[in-house]
Parts: sequence; C-alpha cells; structure tokens
Amino acid sequence: MRIISGKFKNKKLDFPKNFKTRPLKDNVRENVFNIFKHSNNINFKIQNAKVIDLYAGTGSFGLECISRNASEVLFVENEQNALNSLKKNIANLNIKDKTTIYDQDAHIFLKNFNSEKKFDLVFFDPPYKDKKFIEILNLLKKKKYLDNNHIILLHREKNSQENIEESIDIVENRVYGRSEIFFGKFF
Repeated sequence: MRIISGKFKNKKLDFPKNFKTRPLKDNVRENVFNIFKHSNNINFKIQNAKVIDLYAGTGSFGLECISRNASEVLFVENEQNALNSLKKNIANLNIKDKTTIYDQDAHIFLKNFNSEKKFDLVFFDPPYKDKKFIEILNLLKKKKYLDNNHIILLHREKNSQENIEESIDIVENRVYGRSEIFFGKFF
C-alpha cells in the first residue's frame, strides 16, 4: 500500500496484517481522485479541503488527501492495530500539524464532537458488517459539520441492501470488484 500521487507519491504506508482492517485499494483510491478531477457531476477540489476520515483504518485515504494538498484531516479510528499504523504513517510523513486523531468509535465521536469549523469532505468507510452506519450518516447530517459544497464519499459492499438514498443524494457511484463507492451530498 502506498500514496498514489502528490508530494508523498510512492511513499509506502504501514498497515496491520490482520483481517480486521480492510484498506482501500490503491487503484480504487486513484480512481476516486480521478473522478474528483474529471467528473461533470462533482465540483470538488481537494486542494485546501478540510477532511474527516471516519473509520480511518491506517489512514490511506486521508493521507492521500494531504499528499494532494488538503489543508487538514481529522481521523477517527478505534481499532488498536489500525490506530498504531495510522500514527506511524503520520509520523513517517511528518504531517502531525495537518492531522488530528480521535481514538473513538465513529458514533461516539459524532455524538460528542463540537466544532465551528466546516468540513468539505467526509470519507466514510465502515466495516461491511456495520449496520449502524445509516444512523451515523444521519447524525453527521444533523450536526451540520459540512460546508455547503461538501462531498460524502461512502465505501460499501456492492451487494449491500441498505437504503443509502434515504440519507444522501447520490451524485455518482462506481463499482470496483466487491466494493461500491458512492459520491453524495446531504439534501
């Protein structure tokens, strides 16, 4: 696993060798950023963006954002092995000044987090078996942490049966193997 592009291009990332963490594959991350750049449906620039990486795992998505000049990333992760890798990756890239880590469950974090700051992008990658993620999406909407021109990027299993459309307006989606990526906004 590595950084795809930007100032940290080709830097290797540490990740746990267990099955609790399902990192976003390099090619999927690359495609997501290409969609940001070239889609007619999405008007979003990563440069100077403020990002929330929920269920951050090793932080590959948020770290890619920083490599591509996002101004800051807030990481939320509570699985200890993934958290250790995330901290190691941030230290190896020397970007502590652009990151904040919350060692919490995503639901608890959103219930307790208070910020006047508005975020531009939320990467939301809950475990496939997590069935509370719709509730968490709705809590995120209620808390109003997002800028008007925000994007919600949701990674789910392709054949999942959740009614995502009830919570976000899906602007675009892509399937990669057993993964599906939704680009959405709150309506």
